[in-house]
Amino acid sequence: MKYLNALNIIQGVGSQKMKLLTGFFGSSENIWSANINELKNSGIGDALSQKIVIEREKINPDEEWEKLDKENIRAIAHTDPNYPDLLKEITNPPYILYMKGGLKKLNVNPMVAIVGSRKLTAYGKQATFGIARDLARSGITVVSGMALGIDAEAHLGALDGKGETVAVMGSSLEDTIIGPRSNFMLSRRIIENGSLISEYPLNTPANAGTFPTRNRLMAGITLGTLIVEAARGSGSLITANLALDFNREVFAIPGSIFSPQSEGTNDLIRSGAKLVSGTKDILEELKIEEAMKAEKVKKTIPASKEEEKILKHLSHESIHIDNIIKLAKLETNIVISTLSIMEMKGIIKDIGGQNYISL
Repeated sequence: MKYLNALNIIQGVGSQKMKLLTGFFGSSENIWSANINELKNSGIGDALSQKIVIEREKINPDEEWEKLDKENIRAIAHTDPNYPDLLKEITNPPYILYMKGGLKKLNVNPMVAIVGSRKLTAYGKQATFGIARDLARSGITVVSGMALGIDAEAHLGALDGKGETVAVMGSSLEDTIIGPRSNFMLSRRIIENGSLISEYPLNTPANAGTFPTRNRLMAGITLGTLIVEAARGSGSLITANLALDFNREVFAIPGSIFSPQSEGTNDLIRSGAKLVSGTKDILEELKIEEAMKAEKVKKTIPASKEEEKILKHLSHESIHIDNIIKLAKLETNIVISTLSIMEMKGIIKDIGGQNYISL
């Protein structure tokens, strides 16, 4: 992986060229050690072959990998099982993703993007925070771009809902580069309860050209995108159009007919975007509610007679293990081991002091 990261630093070695190189050479180490004729034979062209030979003399793969490690940044390749499945479906997805935070896998919970204006109104702030919080409570990972305004409120709402949130950055992920700086403390909270992700190697600051690419990534990893308060010509509408291109759902919160900040979202609704007045509209459209209910039913089917006996006496009201033993009429050691297995399955939870509830 360190050689892939090193190659990613060289301008011009994008996703398509990376696929050509790995397909031809079989391993990133072979690419790194290849001579110019071998590189040309891979099909990447004479100019890029020459550039790789020149630029790799200035790059130490081990040192670059150590820099990532010091910044607690993980790199995952397109072939990694943790690479987002949905992202693989778009045209020319990034070959490498960089991640920073406690969220290790991007394929576990459904993801929905929330984007909108930096110049939010009180209405937009309240709507974004509430919907993001409720989505998080429903087991949805909320994705946004950590910009000022709607983006920040989306992350804050998800955090308030005790859920996961992902910030897709238009820069690399070093602490010194993460921006905007006024949201730096928010980035710390996101790292604790989710992840920052980027397709950019170290030492890549955000600029006008990186944000459309960031929007593409945001639309690509999610099932749908919710637009809140976007004026006509807003960058958020680019994300909405990308979501449509990727055959994903587009949602919009209606706004005041007197507010320029709502002209773009109201236009989206007129064009067929799903009008959202609450979290349920999103869950129903994506059929997430039904899937989660089915999963919950599947989880609560007892796998043994011991589980069945214990489940009969569990509810959302806590019950102490001593009472479970008495009511289930099972040996203490069997109850303890069965409760442990059930908790690992996510069927029940010890809320403290060996008091259990069903989930």
